[in-house]
Amino acid sequence: MNELTETIIECPYCGESVEVLINPEDAQQSYIEDCQVCCKPITFVVTEANNGDLSVAVYSENDTY
Repeated sequence: MNELTETIIECPYCGESVEVLINPEDAQQSYIEDCQVCCKPITFVVTEANNGDLSVAVYSENDTY
């Protein structure tokens, strides 16, 4: 069973720090989730390093990644 990874991201719209849970099964994928503060859609891009560490990058709907 994969453990969820707790991480803090900064909303690309309102700039607030938001705590999110990242599922290791989402590695190498992108998905959209609304900001918990301003409710605007954030694109999450989850990557996994060779050592298994997860990282997440966030983008607004107008950003390119």
